[in-house]
Amino acid sequence: MIVIAGMLWLGISLHSLLVIAVIWVASHSALLGYSYNTIKSAMIAGIQKGLGAIFIFFLIGILVAALIESGTIGGLIYYGLDLLHPSFFLPAGLVLCSLMSIATGTAWGTIATIGVVLMGLGGALGIPLPLVAGMIVSGASFGDKMSPVSDTTNLAAMSASTDLYAHIKSMLYTTVPTYLITLILFATLGFYYSGEVLSAEELSVFKDNLDIEFVIGPITLLPLLVLLTLSLRKTPAEISMLASVGMAVILAVVFQDRTVAEVLNSLHTGYVSSTGQEQLDDLLSRGGITSMMWTMSLALIALSLGGILDRGGFVRILLSGILKRIKRSASLMATTIGAGIVSNMSMGEGYLSIIFGGQIFKDSYEKDGLENHMLSRCLEEGATLSTSLIPWTTSGAFITGVLAMSPLEYGPWAFFNYINPLLSIGLAYLGFGIFRKNQINQGTFAKNTEVNL
Repeated sequence: MIVIAGMLWLGISLHSLLVIAVIWVASHSALLGYSYNTIKSAMIAGIQKGLGAIFIFFLIGILVAALIESGTIGGLIYYGLDLLHPSFFLPAGLVLCSLMSIATGTAWGTIATIGVVLMGLGGALGIPLPLVAGMIVSGASFGDKMSPVSDTTNLAAMSASTDLYAHIKSMLYTTVPTYLITLILFATLGFYYSGEVLSAEELSVFKDNLDIEFVIGPITLLPLLVLLTLSLRKTPAEISMLASVGMAVILAVVFQDRTVAEVLNSLHTGYVSSTGQEQLDDLLSRGGITSMMWTMSLALIALSLGGILDRGGFVRILLSGILKRIKRSASLMATTIGAGIVSNMSMGEGYLSIIFGGQIFKDSYEKDGLENHMLSRCLEEGATLSTSLIPWTTSGAFITGVLAMSPLEYGPWAFFNYINPLLSIGLAYLGFGIFRKNQINQGTFAKNTEVNL
Protein backbone atom coordinates (compact mmCIF):
# COMPACT_ATOMS: atom_id res chain seq x y z
CA MET A 1 0.00 0.00 0.00
CA ILE A 2 2.92 2.36 0.73
CA VAL A 3 4.27 1.92 -2.80
CA ILE A 4 0.91 2.08 -4.60
CA ALA A 5 -0.36 5.12 -2.70
CA GLY A 6 2.95 6.95 -3.05
CA MET A 7 3.17 6.38 -6.79
CA LEU A 8 -0.42 6.96 -7.86
CA TRP A 9 -1.50 9.73 -5.49
CA LEU A 10 1.64 11.51 -4.29
CA GLY A 11 3.99 11.11 -7.26
CA ILE A 12 6.92 9.96 -5.12
CA SER A 13 9.92 8.21 -6.70
CA LEU A 14 9.49 4.44 -6.83
CA HIS A 15 12.99 3.88 -5.45
CA SER A 16 12.28 6.03 -2.42
CA LEU A 17 8.98 4.29 -1.80
CA LEU A 18 10.59 0.86 -1.91
CA VAL A 19 13.27 1.96 0.56
CA ILE A 20 10.51 3.14 2.91
CA ALA A 21 8.76 -0.21 2.43
CA VAL A 22 11.98 -2.06 3.27
CA ILE A 23 12.36 -0.04 6.47
CA TRP A 24 8.70 -0.59 7.37
CA VAL A 25 8.81 -4.37 6.87
CA ALA A 26 12.21 -4.67 8.58
CA SER A 27 10.90 -2.76 11.60
CA HIS A 28 7.88 -5.05 11.88
CA SER A 29 10.15 -8.08 11.54
CA ALA A 30 12.23 -6.76 14.42
CA LEU A 31 9.09 -6.35 16.52
CA LEU A 32 8.27 -10.00 15.77
CA GLY A 33 11.59 -11.03 17.27
CA TYR A 34 13.89 -11.26 14.25
CA SER A 35 17.42 -10.04 14.93
CA TYR A 36 19.22 -7.42 12.84
CA ASN A 37 21.56 -10.04 11.39
CA THR A 38 18.63 -12.29 10.45
CA ILE A 39 16.86 -9.43 8.66
CA LYS A 40 20.05 -8.46 6.87
CA SER A 41 20.74 -12.04 5.77
CA ALA A 42 17.14 -12.28 4.49
CA MET A 43 17.71 -9.18 2.34
CA ILE A 44 20.96 -10.64 0.99
CA ALA A 45 19.25 -13.96 0.27
CA GLY A 46 16.53 -12.15 -1.67
CA ILE A 47 19.13 -10.38 -3.80
CA GLN A 48 21.05 -13.62 -4.40
CA LYS A 49 17.92 -15.26 -5.84
CA GLY A 50 17.72 -12.51 -8.45
CA LEU A 51 21.38 -12.34 -9.45
CA GLY A 52 20.66 -14.20 -12.68
CA ALA A 53 18.35 -11.38 -13.72
CA ILE A 54 20.94 -8.77 -12.71
CA PHE A 55 23.52 -10.34 -15.04
CA ILE A 56 20.97 -10.28 -17.86
CA PHE A 57 20.33 -6.57 -17.18
CA PHE A 58 23.98 -5.78 -17.86
CA LEU A 59 24.05 -7.84 -21.04
CA ILE A 60 20.79 -6.45 -22.41
CA GLY A 61 22.08 -2.88 -22.08
CA ILE A 62 25.28 -3.86 -23.90
CA LEU A 63 23.35 -5.80 -26.57
CA VAL A 64 20.97 -2.95 -27.40
CA ALA A 65 23.86 -0.48 -27.81
CA ALA A 66 25.80 -2.96 -29.96
CA LEU A 67 22.81 -3.68 -32.23
CA ILE A 68 22.32 0.04 -32.81
CA GLU A 69 26.05 0.59 -33.45
CA SER A 70 26.13 -2.20 -36.03
CA GLY A 71 23.14 -0.81 -37.91
CA THR A 72 21.04 -3.88 -37.07
CA ILE A 73 18.23 -1.91 -35.41
CA GLY A 74 18.35 0.80 -38.04
CA GLY A 75 18.28 -1.78 -40.85
CA LEU A 76 15.31 -3.60 -39.42
CA ILE A 77 13.40 -0.34 -39.05
CA TYR A 78 14.35 0.66 -42.61
CA TYR A 79 13.13 -2.59 -44.15
CA GLY A 80 10.15 -2.80 -41.84
CA LEU A 81 8.81 0.54 -43.07
CA ASP A 82 8.45 -1.03 -46.52
CA LEU A 83 6.98 -4.33 -45.34
CA LEU A 84 4.56 -3.45 -42.53
CA HIS A 85 1.51 -1.39 -43.46
CA PRO A 86 0.10 0.69 -40.58
CA SER A 87 -3.31 -1.02 -40.73
CA PHE A 88 -1.88 -4.45 -39.85
CA PHE A 89 1.23 -3.36 -37.96
CA LEU A 90 -0.20 -4.14 -34.51
CA PRO A 91 -1.53 -7.68 -35.18
CA ALA A 92 1.56 -8.52 -37.28
CA GLY A 93 3.83 -7.25 -34.50
CA LEU A 94 1.92 -9.32 -31.94
CA VAL A 95 2.40 -12.50 -33.99
CA LEU A 96 6.08 -11.68 -34.65
CA CYS A 97 6.83 -11.18 -30.94
CA SER A 98 4.90 -14.34 -30.08
CA LEU A 99 6.85 -16.47 -32.56
CA MET A 100 10.18 -14.98 -31.48
CA SER A 101 9.41 -15.60 -27.82
CA ILE A 102 8.19 -19.17 -28.41
CA ALA A 103 11.31 -19.96 -30.43
CA THR A 104 13.79 -18.46 -27.97
CA GLY A 105 11.85 -19.04 -24.74
CA THR A 106 12.61 -15.56 -23.47
CA ALA A 107 10.30 -12.55 -23.23
CA TRP A 108 13.20 -10.31 -22.24
CA GLY A 109 15.29 -11.21 -25.28
CA THR A 110 12.29 -10.63 -27.54
CA ILE A 111 11.53 -7.23 -26.01
CA ALA A 112 15.17 -6.12 -26.16
CA THR A 113 15.58 -7.02 -29.85
CA ILE A 114 12.40 -7.22 -31.92
CA GLY A 115 10.62 -5.05 -29.34
CA VAL A 116 13.06 -2.17 -29.77
CA VAL A 117 12.69 -2.42 -33.55
CA LEU A 118 8.89 -2.40 -33.35
CA MET A 119 8.98 0.65 -31.07
CA GLY A 120 10.98 2.41 -33.77
CA LEU A 121 8.63 1.29 -36.52
CA GLY A 122 5.54 2.20 -34.52
CA GLY A 123 6.92 5.62 -33.79
CA ALA A 124 7.76 6.17 -37.46
CA LEU A 125 4.25 5.13 -38.47
CA GLY A 126 2.69 7.52 -35.96
CA ILE A 127 1.12 4.86 -33.72
CA PRO A 128 1.06 5.78 -29.99
CA LEU A 129 4.10 4.21 -28.34
CA PRO A 130 2.27 2.97 -25.19
CA LEU A 131 0.00 0.98 -27.51
CA VAL A 132 3.01 -0.44 -29.37
CA ALA A 133 4.70 -1.35 -26.08
CA GLY A 134 1.53 -3.09 -24.86
CA MET A 135 1.46 -5.14 -28.07
CA ILE A 136 5.12 -6.11 -27.65
CA VAL A 137 4.64 -7.16 -24.03
CA SER A 138 1.52 -9.15 -24.90
CA GLY A 139 3.25 -11.09 -27.67
CA ALA A 140 6.44 -11.68 -25.70
CA SER A 141 4.46 -12.83 -22.64
CA PHE A 142 2.42 -15.30 -24.72
CA GLY A 143 5.55 -16.91 -26.15
CA ASP A 144 7.36 -16.95 -22.83
CA LYS A 145 4.34 -18.62 -21.21
CA MET A 146 3.85 -21.30 -23.88
CA SER A 147 7.40 -22.11 -24.99
CA PRO A 148 8.84 -25.48 -23.85
CA VAL A 149 12.26 -23.83 -23.61
CA SER A 150 11.05 -20.96 -21.42
CA ASP A 151 12.48 -20.81 -17.90
CA THR A 152 9.16 -19.74 -16.34
CA THR A 153 7.27 -22.53 -18.13
CA ASN A 154 9.71 -25.14 -16.87
CA LEU A 155 9.84 -23.59 -13.40
CA ALA A 156 6.03 -23.64 -13.05
CA ALA A 157 5.87 -27.31 -14.12
CA MET A 158 8.66 -28.18 -11.71
CA SER A 159 7.09 -26.25 -8.81
CA ALA A 160 3.79 -28.09 -9.30
CA SER A 161 5.51 -31.50 -9.85
CA THR A 162 3.87 -32.00 -13.23
CA ASP A 163 5.03 -32.95 -16.72
CA LEU A 164 6.14 -30.00 -18.87
CA TYR A 165 3.93 -30.84 -21.84
CA ALA A 166 0.95 -31.62 -19.62
CA HIS A 167 1.43 -28.12 -18.21
CA ILE A 168 1.55 -26.55 -21.69
CA LYS A 169 -1.49 -28.53 -22.86
CA SER A 170 -3.44 -27.42 -19.80
CA MET A 171 -2.64 -23.77 -20.52
CA LEU A 172 -4.07 -24.05 -24.04
CA TYR A 173 -7.61 -24.10 -22.62
CA THR A 174 -7.35 -20.52 -21.41
CA THR A 175 -4.42 -19.12 -23.39
CA VAL A 176 -5.70 -19.76 -26.92
CA PRO A 177 -9.06 -17.95 -26.38
CA THR A 178 -7.21 -15.07 -24.74
CA TYR A 179 -4.74 -14.82 -27.60
CA LEU A 180 -7.53 -14.71 -30.18
CA ILE A 181 -9.27 -11.94 -28.23
CA THR A 182 -5.99 -10.04 -28.01
CA LEU A 183 -5.33 -10.45 -31.74
CA ILE A 184 -8.80 -9.13 -32.59
CA LEU A 185 -8.35 -6.13 -30.28
CA PHE A 186 -5.00 -5.15 -31.82
CA ALA A 187 -6.35 -5.68 -35.35
CA THR A 188 -9.27 -3.37 -34.57
CA LEU A 189 -6.99 -0.72 -33.05
CA GLY A 190 -4.66 -1.05 -36.05
CA PHE A 191 -7.45 -0.04 -38.43
CA TYR A 192 -8.41 2.82 -36.11
CA TYR A 193 -4.90 4.32 -36.07
CA SER A 194 -4.11 3.65 -39.74
CA GLY A 195 -5.65 6.99 -40.64
CA GLU A 196 -3.32 8.91 -38.33
CA VAL A 197 0.03 7.70 -39.70
CA LEU A 198 2.85 9.83 -41.07
CA SER A 199 2.67 10.92 -44.69
CA ALA A 200 4.71 9.25 -47.45
CA GLU A 201 6.97 12.31 -47.50
CA GLU A 202 7.61 12.12 -43.76
CA LEU A 203 8.38 8.39 -43.99
CA SER A 204 10.76 9.09 -46.86
CA VAL A 205 12.64 11.64 -44.75
CA PHE A 206 12.74 9.13 -41.90
CA LYS A 207 14.31 6.48 -44.16
CA ASP A 208 16.75 8.96 -45.69
CA ASN A 209 18.03 9.90 -42.24
CA LEU A 210 18.48 6.22 -41.40
CA ASP A 211 20.44 5.80 -44.63
CA ILE A 212 22.70 8.71 -43.68
CA GLU A 213 23.26 7.49 -40.11
CA PHE A 214 24.01 3.85 -41.01
CA VAL A 215 25.19 1.70 -43.89
CA ILE A 216 22.03 -0.30 -44.47
CA GLY A 217 22.25 -3.80 -45.91
CA PRO A 218 21.33 -7.43 -45.27
CA ILE A 219 24.70 -8.05 -43.61
CA THR A 220 23.70 -5.79 -40.72
CA LEU A 221 21.13 -8.42 -39.73
CA LEU A 222 23.86 -10.96 -38.88
CA PRO A 223 23.98 -10.19 -35.11
CA LEU A 224 20.26 -10.91 -34.81
CA LEU A 225 20.67 -14.10 -36.84
CA VAL A 226 23.46 -15.22 -34.49
CA LEU A 227 21.27 -14.52 -31.45
CA LEU A 228 18.27 -16.36 -32.88
CA THR A 229 20.31 -19.38 -34.07
CA LEU A 230 22.05 -19.87 -30.72
CA SER A 231 18.79 -19.41 -28.82
CA LEU A 232 17.07 -22.06 -30.95
CA ARG A 233 19.96 -24.41 -30.17
CA LYS A 234 19.26 -23.82 -26.46
CA THR A 235 22.57 -22.07 -25.87
CA PRO A 236 22.57 -20.23 -22.51
CA ALA A 237 21.17 -16.72 -22.88
CA GLU A 238 24.35 -15.05 -21.65
CA ILE A 239 26.50 -16.81 -24.26
CA SER A 240 24.00 -16.13 -27.05
CA MET A 241 23.92 -12.43 -26.23
CA LEU A 242 27.70 -12.12 -25.96
CA ALA A 243 28.14 -13.84 -29.34
CA SER A 244 25.63 -11.42 -30.88
CA VAL A 245 27.43 -8.46 -29.28
CA GLY A 246 30.75 -9.68 -30.69
CA MET A 247 29.34 -9.89 -34.21
CA ALA A 248 27.71 -6.46 -33.83
CA VAL A 249 30.97 -4.84 -32.68
CA ILE A 250 32.80 -6.26 -35.73
CA LEU A 251 30.14 -4.94 -38.10
CA ALA A 252 30.16 -1.51 -36.43
CA VAL A 253 33.92 -1.15 -36.91
CA VAL A 254 34.09 -2.66 -40.43
CA PHE A 255 30.89 -1.33 -42.04
CA GLN A 256 29.71 1.64 -39.97
CA ASP A 257 33.08 3.40 -39.86
CA ARG A 258 33.16 3.45 -36.08
CA THR A 259 36.40 3.21 -34.12
CA VAL A 260 36.89 0.45 -31.58
CA ALA A 261 37.03 3.05 -28.80
CA GLU A 262 33.74 4.65 -29.90
CA VAL A 263 31.96 1.30 -30.02
CA LEU A 264 33.26 0.09 -26.67
CA ASN A 265 32.39 3.40 -25.00
CA SER A 266 28.93 3.13 -26.48
CA LEU A 267 28.48 -0.28 -24.82
CA HIS A 268 28.84 1.57 -21.53
CA THR A 269 27.08 4.90 -22.11
CA GLY A 270 24.75 3.93 -24.98
CA TYR A 271 24.46 5.02 -28.59
CA VAL A 272 23.76 8.70 -29.27
CA SER A 273 22.00 9.43 -32.54
CA SER A 274 22.60 12.77 -34.26
CA THR A 275 20.44 12.72 -37.41
CA GLY A 276 18.79 16.01 -36.52
CA GLN A 277 15.33 14.39 -36.65
CA GLU A 278 14.09 14.47 -33.07
CA GLN A 279 11.79 11.46 -33.33
CA LEU A 280 14.50 9.25 -34.85
CA ASP A 281 17.17 10.47 -32.42
CA ASP A 282 14.92 9.67 -29.46
CA LEU A 283 14.37 6.13 -30.76
CA LEU A 284 18.04 5.39 -31.47
CA SER A 285 19.72 7.12 -28.51
CA ARG A 286 19.54 4.25 -26.05
CA GLY A 287 21.30 1.15 -24.77
CA GLY A 288 24.49 0.74 -22.75
CA ILE A 289 25.16 -0.41 -19.20
CA THR A 290 24.26 3.00 -17.76
CA SER A 291 20.76 2.78 -19.28
CA MET A 292 20.08 -0.22 -17.08
CA MET A 293 21.27 1.27 -13.78
CA TRP A 294 17.81 2.64 -12.89
CA THR A 295 16.42 -0.83 -13.53
CA MET A 296 19.18 -2.57 -11.65
CA SER A 297 18.99 -0.39 -8.54
CA LEU A 298 15.21 -0.79 -8.45
CA ALA A 299 15.53 -4.57 -8.76
CA LEU A 300 18.08 -4.76 -5.93
CA ILE A 301 15.81 -2.83 -3.54
CA ALA A 302 12.73 -4.85 -4.55
CA LEU A 303 14.56 -8.16 -4.15
CA SER A 304 15.82 -7.20 -0.70
CA LEU A 305 12.23 -6.34 0.29
CA GLY A 306 11.07 -9.68 -1.08
CA GLY A 307 13.73 -11.46 0.95
CA ILE A 308 12.40 -10.03 4.22
CA LEU A 309 8.77 -10.78 3.32
CA ASP A 310 9.72 -14.34 2.40
CA ARG A 311 11.74 -14.99 5.55
CA GLY A 312 9.09 -13.45 7.78
CA GLY A 313 6.32 -15.47 6.12
CA PHE A 314 4.03 -12.43 5.85
CA VAL A 315 2.23 -13.53 2.68
CA ARG A 316 2.14 -17.16 3.80
CA ILE A 317 0.33 -16.22 7.02
CA LEU A 318 -2.13 -14.04 5.10
CA LEU A 319 -2.99 -16.87 2.70
CA SER A 320 -3.34 -19.54 5.38
CA GLY A 321 -6.51 -17.91 6.72
CA ILE A 322 -7.97 -17.57 3.23
CA LEU A 323 -7.26 -21.17 2.22
CA LYS A 324 -9.11 -22.57 5.22
CA ARG A 325 -12.32 -20.94 3.97
CA ILE A 326 -12.14 -22.15 0.35
CA LYS A 327 -14.68 -24.81 -0.58
CA ARG A 328 -14.69 -24.66 -4.40
CA SER A 329 -12.04 -25.56 -6.94
CA ALA A 330 -12.72 -22.38 -8.86
CA SER A 331 -12.11 -20.32 -5.71
CA LEU A 332 -8.85 -22.18 -5.08
CA MET A 333 -7.71 -21.42 -8.63
CA ALA A 334 -8.71 -17.75 -8.33
CA THR A 335 -6.82 -17.52 -5.03
CA THR A 336 -3.71 -19.07 -6.62
CA ILE A 337 -3.79 -16.54 -9.46
CA GLY A 338 -4.40 -13.67 -7.05
CA ALA A 339 -1.60 -14.86 -4.78
CA GLY A 340 0.81 -14.81 -7.73
CA ILE A 341 -0.05 -11.17 -8.35
CA VAL A 342 0.27 -10.26 -4.67
CA SER A 343 3.58 -12.14 -4.42
CA ASN A 344 4.95 -10.22 -7.40
CA MET A 345 3.87 -6.95 -5.81
CA SER A 346 5.50 -7.85 -2.50
CA MET A 347 8.61 -9.82 -3.55
CA GLY A 348 9.31 -8.16 -6.90
CA GLU A 349 10.38 -11.32 -8.72
CA GLY A 350 8.25 -13.67 -10.81
CA TYR A 351 10.51 -16.67 -10.25
CA LEU A 352 10.14 -16.37 -6.48
CA SER A 353 6.36 -16.03 -6.83
CA ILE A 354 6.12 -19.22 -8.89
CA ILE A 355 8.21 -21.22 -6.41
CA PHE A 356 6.34 -19.68 -3.47
CA GLY A 357 2.96 -20.52 -5.00
CA GLY A 358 3.97 -24.12 -5.66
CA GLN A 359 4.99 -24.56 -2.04
CA ILE A 360 1.87 -22.93 -0.60
CA PHE A 361 -0.85 -24.43 -2.80
CA LYS A 362 0.40 -27.93 -3.70
CA ASP A 363 -1.25 -29.67 -0.73
CA SER A 364 -4.53 -27.85 -1.32
CA TYR A 365 -4.70 -29.03 -4.93
CA GLU A 366 -3.88 -32.57 -3.78
CA LYS A 367 -6.69 -32.54 -1.21
CA ASP A 368 -9.13 -31.20 -3.78
CA GLY A 369 -8.22 -33.97 -6.24
CA LEU A 370 -7.03 -31.57 -8.94
CA GLU A 371 -4.37 -32.51 -11.46
CA ASN A 372 -0.96 -31.00 -10.77
CA HIS A 373 -0.98 -29.18 -14.11
CA MET A 374 -3.95 -27.18 -12.83
CA LEU A 375 -1.66 -25.67 -10.20
CA SER A 376 1.15 -24.98 -12.70
CA ARG A 377 -1.34 -23.29 -15.05
CA CYS A 378 -2.60 -20.98 -12.33
CA LEU A 379 0.95 -20.17 -11.23
CA GLU A 380 1.76 -18.96 -14.74
CA GLU A 381 -1.47 -17.02 -15.12
CA GLY A 382 -0.90 -15.18 -11.86
CA ALA A 383 2.86 -14.83 -11.44
CA THR A 384 4.24 -14.94 -14.99
CA LEU A 385 1.71 -12.63 -16.62
CA SER A 386 1.46 -9.98 -13.90
CA THR A 387 5.19 -9.46 -13.44
CA SER A 388 5.41 -7.25 -16.55
CA LEU A 389 2.57 -5.01 -15.31
CA ILE A 390 4.11 -4.08 -11.96
CA PRO A 391 6.74 -1.29 -12.15
CA TRP A 392 8.96 -2.52 -9.30
CA THR A 393 9.31 -6.16 -10.33
CA THR A 394 12.50 -7.16 -12.13
CA SER A 395 10.50 -7.64 -15.33
CA GLY A 396 8.63 -4.33 -15.06
CA ALA A 397 11.86 -2.48 -14.33
CA PHE A 398 13.61 -4.25 -17.20
CA ILE A 399 10.95 -3.28 -19.73
CA THR A 400 11.05 0.30 -18.47
CA GLY A 401 14.81 0.38 -19.06
CA VAL A 402 14.66 -1.14 -22.55
CA LEU A 403 11.53 0.46 -24.01
CA ALA A 404 11.81 3.69 -22.00
CA MET A 405 8.21 3.28 -20.88
CA SER A 406 6.68 2.45 -17.52
CA PRO A 407 4.15 -0.36 -17.01
CA LEU A 408 1.77 2.36 -15.84
CA GLU A 409 1.83 3.69 -19.43
CA TYR A 410 1.70 0.49 -21.49
CA GLY A 411 -0.19 -1.64 -18.94
CA PRO A 412 -3.71 -0.75 -20.18
CA TRP A 413 -2.67 -1.93 -23.68
CA ALA A 414 -1.04 -5.21 -22.59
CA PHE A 415 -4.35 -6.97 -23.16
CA PHE A 416 -3.05 -10.52 -23.04
CA ASN A 417 -1.46 -10.11 -19.61
CA TYR A 418 -4.64 -9.21 -17.77
CA ILE A 419 -7.33 -10.80 -19.94
CA ASN A 420 -5.78 -14.27 -19.54
CA PRO A 421 -6.05 -14.49 -15.73
CA LEU A 422 -9.51 -12.89 -15.74
CA LEU A 423 -10.74 -15.29 -18.42
CA SER A 424 -9.22 -18.24 -16.57
CA ILE A 425 -11.05 -17.35 -13.37
CA GLY A 426 -14.31 -16.82 -15.23
CA LEU A 427 -14.07 -20.16 -17.06
CA ALA A 428 -13.22 -21.91 -13.79
CA TYR A 429 -16.43 -20.66 -12.17
CA LEU A 430 -18.30 -21.89 -15.26
CA GLY A 431 -16.74 -25.31 -14.75
CA PHE A 432 -14.65 -25.29 -17.94
CA GLY A 433 -11.10 -26.62 -18.05
CA ILE A 434 -10.97 -28.10 -14.54
CA PHE A 435 -9.20 -31.46 -14.57
CA ARG A 436 -9.26 -33.98 -11.72
CA LYS A 437 -7.21 -37.02 -10.96
CA ASN A 438 -10.52 -38.88 -10.68
CA GLN A 439 -11.62 -38.70 -14.33
CA ILE A 440 -15.26 -39.46 -13.42
CA ASN A 441 -15.52 -36.01 -11.86
CA GLN A 442 -13.45 -34.26 -14.53
CA GLY A 443 -14.76 -30.80 -15.34
CA THR A 444 -16.88 -30.43 -12.22
CA PHE A 445 -16.50 -28.36 -9.11
CA ALA A 446 -15.30 -29.69 -5.81
CA LYS A 447 -18.37 -30.03 -3.61
CA ASN A 448 -18.42 -29.81 0.13
CA THR A 449 -14.62 -30.11 0.23
CA GLU A 450 -12.84 -28.00 2.75
CA VAL A 451 -9.38 -27.06 1.52
CA ASN A 452 -6.79 -26.83 4.28
CA LEU A 453 -3.10 -26.16 4.38
